[in-house]
Amino acid sequence: MTLLDAGGFQIGTAHREPVRYPFSPADLVRTIRTLSDGLHFTRLTVGMPGTIRDGVVVYTPHYTRKAGPHTRLDPDMDEAWTGCRLQERLSEIFGVPALVMNDAEVAAAGVVTGVGLEVVLTLGTGLGNAIVDSGVLAPHLEISHAPLRWGLTFDDVIGEAERLRLGDAVWSRRVLKAIESLYPVIRWDRLYIGGGNAALISDSVRQKLGPDVSFIPNAAGMNGGVRAWDLIARRA
Repeated sequence: MTLLDAGGFQIGTAHREPVRYPFSPADLVRTIRTLSDGLHFTRLTVGMPGTIRDGVVVYTPHYTRKAGPHTRLDPDMDEAWTGCRLQERLSEIFGVPALVMNDAEVAAAGVVTGVGLEVVLTLGTGLGNAIVDSGVLAPHLEISHAPLRWGLTFDDVIGEAERLRLGDAVWSRRVLKAIESLYPVIRWDRLYIGGGNAALISDSVRQKLGPDVSFIPNAAGMNGGVRAWDLIARRA
């Protein structure tokens, strides 16, 4: 959580709160309330994992698990999140206009130029993504759940659990193969790689990425909080 000024520049330091699984909509509201206590703000932007459509949670992959990613599904939590009108709910609770988007799309808002087909991939617990065509946000695709190889998804192959198991060097090579497998499908003009694990990609893999690839800081996930409103407005 951070405060941004009208230009989208960060005011003060960012604050972090660990997520305890399973994580309910009420837990999210409680966390936002705790982190924003005593602060004055006129709009609220929330980025979260999963497919968010017009502020409604269509699907979220991690919060619904009993002990986090790759653990058993909590049916009650799955029901609580699926179809949750989170954007409307937050606006009512906090009394300000709210915007809820996929977290990679919020990051994209902070970095895209609006020229050509731009793709953002974020590496963290799993794989996040956003596609922006000439400054217009495309419908969200959960690329993380697409099969990559051996019947495993992108999340299975290059998520945080595999990085911890394999080590950064082998994991980095997997990330490279994942990027190479996506390019023939999307054929972007520019690719941005971000998220908390982007900094762990090895130098040897970085050198193999083309000139159309840029690395973005993890802070982009918050700094896009103001420009995200313009991104949504342009799509509308």
